[in-house]
Amino acid sequence: MINPAEFLRTHIEKVVSLTDEEAAFITSHFKLKTFEKGQFIIEEGNDVTEVYFVVFGLIKLVYEDKDAKKHIVSFAMEDWWETDFQAFYTKGKASLSLECIEDTMLYSLSLENFEKLCNELQKMERFFLRKSIAGHIGSQTRILSFLTSNARERYEQLLLKNPSLLQRVPKSSLASYLGVSRETLSRLF
Repeated sequence: MINPAEFLRTHIEKVVSLTDEEAAFITSHFKLKTFEKGQFIIEEGNDVTEVYFVVFGLIKLVYEDKDAKKHIVSFAMEDWWETDFQAFYTKGKASLSLECIEDTMLYSLSLENFEKLCNELQKMERFFLRKSIAGHIGSQTRILSFLTSNARERYEQLLLKNPSLLQRVPKSSLASYLGVSRETLSRLF
């Protein structure tokens, strides 16, 4: 059985080192939550008050367009962060939904506690900056792949970067993430 506090500490220590006291202080600002497969963590139109760190499980960030077509923006699995970042940082309403693909355990961090950690521990500000930069780079890479790659190339990039998604995510969700129909995805397999 995974120890969530140790998992979070190990994740943070990939960027900055922590003393036992700092690790306990940091963990005290998070709430451990569990969700069942199919459950929504964030629903479009609701307030977004937390950012989430996945301890175990798999979640998807989804945008629903005016024609009710769902587009998967991202997946987040163990050791990843996710939320509707725009709504979180601006204290606005969600334009995206966050749904569990598997039973999921995660840590949640409120904006107030996020700011408190950054103000009281400079190394946490550095940690979150590094995570933010990595997320920005990932988003740019994804956008560029849609502009410069065909469906097969995007599929092959996904295979290289996140091969475990192929076993964990339904084909219809993978197709949505890749921007192709389910039928096109089946031809790529």
